[in-house]
Amino acid sequence: MLLNQYAEKSLLCNVSVNGKTSEDNVYVYRGDMVIEEGEIADSQGRRHPPKSVVKQAVTMGSESKLDVVAGAVDNLEFIPDFIAKYGTDFSEKINCLFYVSNIKKPMVVDVDGISTTVLPHDEGAVWTMLMDDLRLEKSDFKGQSAEDKVITMFEALSDYKPGAEVLPFDQAIKNTVEIKKEARGPV
Repeated sequence: MLLNQYAEKSLLCNVSVNGKTSEDNVYVYRGDMVIEEGEIADSQGRRHPPKSVVKQAVTMGSESKLDVVAGAVDNLEFIPDFIAKYGTDFSEKINCLFYVSNIKKPMVVDVDGISTTVLPHDEGAVWTMLMDDLRLEKSDFKGQSAEDKVITMFEALSDYKPGAEVLPFDQAIKNTVEIKKEARGPV
């Protein structure tokens, strides 16, 4: 199975859900997906932490293809790298939505022929932001397993139209901004 292959290659981390839904041949994942792996740390092949990830990724697909991917990235430039790494596993009907820290306006971006919705992201949980953007309530998920909740989320996503400008990636990258992170903790 595709998600198991990713796990074997250490491309999945901070896993919260990884399993089969109640529907035939539908598998879901919630957690982080590695975009760029960390350097090899020792002679046993262990690695440093990943250099870039899709944070709080939510995916749905079959045993061999991904149909939907959502998550958060710090930089718009990470998306082509994500598509390069996982794109051969995308189905023909792939639906991608990313919350991106270094943009200030919603866009639909074409990356290597993959239409990808990108929305500004300051902070917050991807699942909660998806619920808000798709106008879902907690009651919409009542009584469902963690896996089946992903199906409900992505059924709503299939009808989502952000009303954003459609741009090729080379134009979209001109709309990025500098990320300003606030330091938190004891003074």
